[in-house]
Amino acid sequence: MKTISVVSSNGQSYQFVDNGSPMQGGVKDVYFAPDKSYVVAFFRDHQDAQAKDRLDNIVKRYRDSIFNQPGGDYWKNLFCWPYDIIEHNGKLGIIVPVYNSCYFFQKGFNPGAANLSSIKGKEKEGKWFASSRYRNKTYKLHLDSTELGDWWKYIRICLNVSRAVARMHAAGLAHSDLSYKNVLIDPITGNASIIDIDGLVVPGKFPPDVIGTPDFIAPEVLSTMTLDKRDTNRKLPSMQTDRHALAVMIYMYLLYRHPLKGGNYFGTGDSTQEDNLMMGSKALFIEHPTDASNRPKANQIDPRELPWADINKIPYTICGPYLKALFDRAFIEGLHNPSKRPSAEEWKDALIKTVDLMLPCQNTACEQKWFVFDNNSKPKCPFCITQYRGQLPVLDLYYAPTPGNYRLDNHRIMVYSGQNLYQWHVNRNITPNEKLTEEQKRPVGDFHFHNNKWILINRNMPDLIDVQTKQPVAIGSSIELSEGKQILLSKESGGRLINVKLINS
Repeated sequence: MKTISVVSSNGQSYQFVDNGSPMQGGVKDVYFAPDKSYVVAFFRDHQDAQAKDRLDNIVKRYRDSIFNQPGGDYWKNLFCWPYDIIEHNGKLGIIVPVYNSCYFFQKGFNPGAANLSSIKGKEKEGKWFASSRYRNKTYKLHLDSTELGDWWKYIRICLNVSRAVARMHAAGLAHSDLSYKNVLIDPITGNASIIDIDGLVVPGKFPPDVIGTPDFIAPEVLSTMTLDKRDTNRKLPSMQTDRHALAVMIYMYLLYRHPLKGGNYFGTGDSTQEDNLMMGSKALFIEHPTDASNRPKANQIDPRELPWADINKIPYTICGPYLKALFDRAFIEGLHNPSKRPSAEEWKDALIKTVDLMLPCQNTACEQKWFVFDNNSKPKCPFCITQYRGQLPVLDLYYAPTPGNYRLDNHRIMVYSGQNLYQWHVNRNITPNEKLTEEQKRPVGDFHFHNNKWILINRNMPDLIDVQTKQPVAIGSSIELSEGKQILLSKESGGRLINVKLINS
């Protein structure tokens, strides 16, 4: 074992430890710094001038455009972005931050699988959490329950990934190989980080080096991959193919199955060709509302993948109206028409609204612990079929495009005890993103079930008013959430009004 020193083209010194057996990625050999604060990753194959130019732009220009702007520190948690280039013994390498400790398995598989395989200490690639098989206790290699998190955390993971992809696309960049292999996630915290940034695509400047990872390659890429790269009919990875991959990832993280892998068989007799047709030119959403030909067939479903593989028991509609609408656009309208696919920004907005529709399951033994309100008078958790009991306040948000003229805002808040209200609820001109100030991140109110009634405590809303009585609600005091109650949250431009409905289930 020896420590080797290298100097980058910028004159920065780095060290790495060579023990003769580096970690190996798809195309790189990876060595840790002595203090393990960064890694040095060398490309095994020779990198031509264009590859060097791409990397130079990634670690300088594109990195600067994201991280050295207002709110740039926020993105350091969502990307593992290389920040320097070195050469050693004729090989090109990049300097990359070490992954956060939350992205390494503490236990991995359940203790009973210890002698079969071990992923303890390995990276938490998204693939381990996108399959129902690894969650099923009848499967020897199921993950330890402490690694799995709950459904709310997967919503948060999807939100974080959507934010990162939206930022990347806003900078004019496409990942080209967006998949659960190149996204690390932590279901315990809900954190996510996009990795393998060194292959970014810049339209018109840096073309893609790969076509993507199976299961996430867009249909148009698969169906034209035999054409020459110079053929104008050949479709290569781009922002539009990232959008397909993002939709697939969100669907898999929330439903633990693939949206296109169903019961269709095309009679080719070749498994690779069958897969290429199923995911390419013949791709069809397994939950297509009018074409049931690709629905999973009961005799083909692995029992270890139940109940998630049964779309009748756990349909995609459990994800709520905002996500359902985007899944329809991604896998019905946009599956073979890339221009109709929802953007990462749209996924981000839909996920934020979905968070406000979520309720805690009242069954303490429920593994998912949270579910999305289904607009039913007797809501129930779709995962453990426990019906919600008690009074449930539903708050519809309104906004005023012109002073005093309030309109429904297509945004609803489900209330549970201890839930917080934030500035982005109070004012529709405020968005929960990297630009939020510390003040805007703090709750401005909270909900409680107190003395057999629901109340909203005003923590920091100076304009809070009971619309019917025209009485202000002082900071530190509370207002009851009674049927038909209208509460003005803010008088400012973009300020919202809430209308209370009570469901007794």
